[in-house]
Amino acid sequence: MKKVGWLVGLILVCFSFSCSHTKKEEPSTKVISTKDSSPVSTQEPVTNPYAAVDVSPMDMSYFPVDYPKLKMSHTTTIPPLARVVYSRPHLQGRKLFHGVLKYGEPWRLGANEATELQLYKSAVIQNKKIPAGRYILYCIPIENTWTIVINSNIDSWGLTQDSTKDIARFEVPVKTTSARLEFFTMIFEKTETGADLLMAWDNIETRLPFTF
Repeated sequence: MKKVGWLVGLILVCFSFSCSHTKKEEPSTKVISTKDSSPVSTQEPVTNPYAAVDVSPMDMSYFPVDYPKLKMSHTTTIPPLARVVYSRPHLQGRKLFHGVLKYGEPWRLGANEATELQLYKSAVIQNKKIPAGRYILYCIPIENTWTIVINSNIDSWGLTQDSTKDIARFEVPVKTTSARLEFFTMIFEKTETGADLLMAWDNIETRLPFTF
């Protein structure tokens, strides 16, 4: 019995010693590599307590294109002519017509806040002079043409436009393309007389010409 008790005691001592020297595992975050070898964390994201992350990111397009970069690199000394500020909805598996938009129904040309056009200098659009200032843009799409509307109801939100504050309306043709854009896109493209405001989404593309 003494031998059995001695063996049990020795086993308990050895087990206690082994446990005291076992390294405690620290919680870790797994890191995996994507196809471009960029590390991606699999840790659960922390909810932003300050502002929710919008699924339709806000973007800004200038004319001249990339004006702020030109200004900071001292490659231009002239002021900008125009810019557009808008939020960029995406298809998320839907079709543009009639999954997102419907023919004949006004659309804010973006998401969230009304899309804003700022003219730093007066411009001529289809023989109509538009004074320098801040405006909003919206459209009324039909199958072959869109009506692009310049409106004075700035700092507004949502799908309902106040047509009593329309400044001007322009009919522009639309065309279908072979490419399908996931995100709605608005950019200025330089022309001989000024710039076209290109609006494209899914396989639809249209342009509003500006002369400065």
